[in-house]
Formats: sequence, structure tokens, C-alpha cells
Amino acid sequence: MTEQPQPSSRPLYAISVAAELVGLPVPTLRLYEEKGLVTPERTEGGTRRYSDADLARIARVSELVDSGVTLAAVAMVLDLQDDNADLSHRNRGLRRRNTQLQEDNARLRRQHDQP
Repeated sequence: MTEQPQPSSRPLYAISVAAELVGLPVPTLRLYEEKGLVTPERTEGGTRRYSDADLARIARVSELVDSGVTLAAVAMVLDLQDDNADLSHRNRGLRRRNTQLQEDNARLRRQHDQP
């Protein structure tokens, strides 16, 4: 399975631009934030700034809502997906570490077995 590039987490878009990009009304983005489904960065003046990662998350929320999933259930789905992504990342690191330890073990055995 090929790993997809991660969207940028750099906050770029004002709420009106973000709404246009995802094809949703501004109040819907505010509702998603109120429900904790997306958390855009805020400028010092309090203006929301959405990143590409936020837009991808909003699109996922919208997809789930369009398929009939309630916002409460969407929150659970997103939490599980976030947990799964975190665990996958940790698993990759552990696999790399395991490979390194196996290589170290093999090297040490070869050194030990040499006369």
C-alpha cells in the first residue's frame, strides 16, 4: 500500500475562502468547529485560518454527513481515524527499530562466532 502525502498543516485560508474551497457555507464550518470536528488556527486578532489538512478533514466530515452519519458519530469516526494514524506511525517506527535491532544482533553473533 502506497502512503499518501499528508496535507499541509500550515494555516492559509480565511473561513470564507475555506468554505468556498470545500463547497460548504461558512455557518457549516463554524458548526463543525463548535462540535470539535475541526480546529482551525487563530490569528492574534482571532481570525480563523484553515490549513490544507483542515480542508481535507472538513471534506471527510462532509462526506460522512452526506452519507447519513450524525455529527456525534462523525466525531467518533474521526477520533478513531486519528488514533489509527497515530498507531500506524508508531508501528512504522517500531518496525524500523526492530529491523535495526535484528541487524545489530546478527552482527554481534557474527563477531562472537569469529575465532
